[in-house]
Amino acid sequence: MTQSVESFGELLKETRHSAVHLEMRDSYAVSGEADDFEEWKRAGFANTDPGSPYWALWVDLVSEAVGRGVVMRRARIVSEPVTDYIRFEHAGTTVVIGAGEQVRWLPRRRASDIALPGNDFWLFDDRLVQFNVFGGDSRWMHTDFTEDPAVVKLCASAFESVWERGIPHEQYTV
Repeated sequence: MTQSVESFGELLKETRHSAVHLEMRDSYAVSGEADDFEEWKRAGFANTDPGSPYWALWVDLVSEAVGRGVVMRRARIVSEPVTDYIRFEHAGTTVVIGAGEQVRWLPRRRASDIALPGNDFWLFDDRLVQFNVFGGDSRWMHTDFTEDPAVVKLCASAFESVWERGIPHEQYTV
């Protein structure tokens, strides 16, 4: 069972100031994405139509949140040379930026001295952390939540360190 976009949407609707996302994996086996990834590998270009079934719900969620003043930032730590999956993500990032997210990329070699949590996460309003736990096969396993102040502080610090060193999407090439 995976967390639905709808339940994530409820969290985002409750967010008032900021939602930040730190991604640290070089590949993800995400339900509903496999067909688009295979098409990208075959055709060599990504679906960047924000109105397409693949993107529409996400674009609506982000646009609504940003429209009410929520700052949404996403940072990705990536190994270089990048994997095909990261090339696929990079190609589609223009859609999330168009919806209002800010995105930066940090080569893994530049993150060696940053204290990072063990899992990707979302941090909502500097109060709630949603960890996304993946298995060794890149498949989503489950989601853990915490409001523990020490964990929130670690995640906020890790994200800001990655963000500060990160390369804006427009300047990062794969």
